[in-house]
Amino acid sequence: MSEIVSQTVRIGMVRYINTAPIHCIWQERQHPEGWLMIEDHPAALCAKLGAGEIDLGFVSSYEYGIRPERYRILGDLSISANGPVGSVFLFSRMKPEKLGGQTVLLSAQSKTSVCLVRIVLERFFSIEPVYCCGDVADALRLDAQGILAIGDDALRLKLEGSYQYCLDLGEAWQVHTGLPFVFAVCAVREEFCRSQPDLMARVQRELISCRDEGLRQLPRICSLAAPRIPMAVDGCYSYLQAIQYDLDEKKRQALETFFRYLVEFNEASPTALPLKIVEPEQA
Repeated sequence: MSEIVSQTVRIGMVRYINTAPIHCIWQERQHPEGWLMIEDHPAALCAKLGAGEIDLGFVSSYEYGIRPERYRILGDLSISANGPVGSVFLFSRMKPEKLGGQTVLLSAQSKTSVCLVRIVLERFFSIEPVYCCGDVADALRLDAQGILAIGDDALRLKLEGSYQYCLDLGEAWQVHTGLPFVFAVCAVREEFCRSQPDLMARVQRELISCRDEGLRQLPRICSLAAPRIPMAVDGCYSYLQAIQYDLDEKKRQALETFFRYLVEFNEASPTALPLKIVEPEQA
């Protein structure tokens, strides 16, 4: 019985098209019976990781920032963009710089993106909107002049073209900081890291291997993923080409910069720095 328990690992995977290069390959491969993949949106995965309901997985960067004592970051894995990300947008009926005093609806699906839109509006544009939280469908009822949408919702709204202005928040961040933006990290609970270091390292290597294989097969991955939106396969390919899945030095600098802003907002612990990163072991 102890042998079975020792080989169990619960892995969180974001249920968005932007994880397709990793997720599709993972689903096609055979893994040990105890390797359980738990799929959900970022906020739900953050809650599960914080509650110990998963052991590691892709969660909003924000989750690490507010509880750094609970986690480490798995090196060479992220969901990032160096410029336009194509699925994290501030849609608005007026120029984003004019949204001061206007209602801006914030998606509840990712605290990282909520904090990013605050940084862009309050620090980069020096305005103070009135924020409210809800789903995309609430925008009309709340008379929201701006709306933060992420993931598949953002892709659909972009295709619909119902908002006059569409600000890519990854691009806004890059313009003002010169850095990429790390939307999600692959975080592991400290307890699991200490108790199951070999198993953790095996899962880390497998996620990296799936990522590398998925990027090599990106046209095929797009043909599988595009119908979920739905969107054209070529459009899916262009979108996924803009997503980066590593955690190089520039992205580490970006995380540090983001966490410094969060500390200013009282949204992160000062102990989030320096970053605690588990470098991948060689097979």
